[in-house]
Amino acid sequence: MKISSKKIIFTLLPIALGVFLIWYSLSKLKPSDIEAIKNSFKTANYWWVACSLFLGILSHLSRAYRWQFMLDPLGYKPKFANNIMAVLVAYLVNLIVPRAGEIARATTISKYEHIPFEKAFGTIVSERVADAIMLLGIIGLAFVYQTELLSSYMFKGDEESTNYTWYILGALAILGFLFIRLIRKSKHPMAVKVQSFVNGLIQGVISIFKMEKKWAFIFHTLFIWVMYVLMFYATTFALPETTHLAFGAIIVGFVVGGLSMALTNGGLGTYPIFVASALTLYGIDENPALAFGWIMWTAQTLMVLVFGGLSFIVLPIYNKDEE
Repeated sequence: MKISSKKIIFTLLPIALGVFLIWYSLSKLKPSDIEAIKNSFKTANYWWVACSLFLGILSHLSRAYRWQFMLDPLGYKPKFANNIMAVLVAYLVNLIVPRAGEIARATTISKYEHIPFEKAFGTIVSERVADAIMLLGIIGLAFVYQTELLSSYMFKGDEESTNYTWYILGALAILGFLFIRLIRKSKHPMAVKVQSFVNGLIQGVISIFKMEKKWAFIFHTLFIWVMYVLMFYATTFALPETTHLAFGAIIVGFVVGGLSMALTNGGLGTYPIFVASALTLYGIDENPALAFGWIMWTAQTLMVLVFGGLSFIVLPIYNKDEE
């Protein structure tokens, strides 16, 4: 019963947080602000939004195709259509229960392609390691590329504060190194779990470079994340205020929006607010920045709801002769 209660809490809490943030964000707006945001929605160029969604679909197709490179060495060759639909179902489930999509994806492919759940889930974990490396790389690029701007936002905005930012990063790096040394030598149960987790990540990375089609896997990993960034970039052309954003603004906005997705279900409430706060650093007025965030989030969410929902319905029909 306690476990069930925890699951309910961890499922509902992010949703509640998202709803609260939406209410809080709207409550701060004046009637003129709301009207300006509505006008942005009415006048937006939705051809660019459609282009963004097309790029998103390409990333999903690439993710489904990349998955096959992990399953091939295990002796499984599932239908590409099932791979695609399992990926889309995973995105749909993540909107409802955060971080449950990977389990749903492994369960789906296990059910319709008779691949053992543990093996399917193991390949997904290895994929996530590659994705985590890409995300960290983009975060590093955003910070290095825009150190002065970000430090001016967090601190005072002069050269001294920029140096101060690097001092903090250096101190964190040293502390991180010492923490790793401590964990490696400790026999504490929690430290052992951390060691096991890290070793699993390392093995996941090593397995990528040992696979037969590793370069194809790496290409698709790069392609997926380039499509993610281009999705964000294409949507900036939907509003005149965001059309001329620099490369640095695109990267920072993408990273901030991506990180916000982890706070609530699919970025509910957090994505528009976080992206808007990032774009205002580049001189974009708050109302069009918020409108951009809402357009971007709404388009992505509708895509997941439509294609994920269709996949959920079509899967048993498509595989009725296989069951």
